[in-house]
Amino acid sequence: MPQALAPDDIIRRHGDAAEGARPPLVVIEPLAEMLAAHGLGDGDPAELSVEPVGEGHSNVTLAVSSAGREVILRRPPRGPLPPSAHDVLREARLLRALEGTAVRAPRVIFTCEDQAPMGAPFYLMERVPGEVITDVMPPALDGVVERRRVADELIDALVELHDVDWMAAGLEGFGKPTGYLERQLRRFGGLWEHNRTRELPAVERVGAWLADHLPDSPPATIVHGDYRLGNTLFAAEAPARLTAILDWEMATIGDPLADLGYLLMFWAQDGDPPSGRFDLQGVTRLPGFPTRAEIIARYEERSGRSMQALNWYLTLALWKAVVFMEGNYRRAIVGSTDDPYLMSFGEGVVQLAERALEVSHGAA
Repeated sequence: MPQALAPDDIIRRHGDAAEGARPPLVVIEPLAEMLAAHGLGDGDPAELSVEPVGEGHSNVTLAVSSAGREVILRRPPRGPLPPSAHDVLREARLLRALEGTAVRAPRVIFTCEDQAPMGAPFYLMERVPGEVITDVMPPALDGVVERRRVADELIDALVELHDVDWMAAGLEGFGKPTGYLERQLRRFGGLWEHNRTRELPAVERVGAWLADHLPDSPPATIVHGDYRLGNTLFAAEAPARLTAILDWEMATIGDPLADLGYLLMFWAQDGDPPSGRFDLQGVTRLPGFPTRAEIIARYEERSGRSMQALNWYLTLALWKAVVFMEGNYRRAIVGSTDDPYLMSFGEGVVQLAERALEVSHGAA
């Protein structure tokens, strides 16, 4: 379920915030004016509504309605934020570059670099129809054949992304095509120092193992960075059809197998032990969904890439998730979010770190 908005998340105009209150997420009057300037409303603040959408716990995602039009607003959460994280303008640049390619992504309507209207930069994009699949299948897709097709669509859409000529798309400078894995280790090692709230020796042990067993990367592609079933939209009717890939905050240019390792981290199959707090897509245990080995085989067949050291990529995905989730837990501790889900991450992060350590030592 989408997170509810807190009373101080939205104010009508600047100056309405109570003394000592947190910065708002949305200021209605300047937003209404900007929508009207882009033909998305009549400028009347009373006709503008804002509702949270999705189950994301990182960048703020809101459905904004005015004069019968509905769009999606993306902005950073409240601070404190790690350096370079939650860069929504960078995210918008990528989405614009993907227009005209085969990648299934929402279209950006406009961006606002000025922090004055909302207290942070933001952008608006189209709202693509579809449903997010996590723990419940849409009724029309809840059968063996359609479940398999959902998985096939998920892999095929990832292959489409990795096939994009990122230089021709205008993404020169968006990321460095070489040294991606080394940078990932440095970046997330630094983020761990920024995010951590306690000592977790398993995190340092896994980081050291990753550095000691670094594989050779295939040619660089666009990397989504958070690619999983719960970050996609599917049409509600059969046959299953992936309509959009969401949440591009972590995207860059790098090693495509990092996306596959990340997808496998979330891919539960029959016989797996419970994943606890971070079981974000339990439906993949149902009959019809392929195993992780079958996922790898389809990606290899469709992409033409040879699979290498996938245990390393899975360990990397788990380690990065530990670092990222600890950052969200830190935000909850310091009171910059009201999200109760993030407050519950304390023990879950510990369990995820132990899982990463197990996988680094050969656990499936």
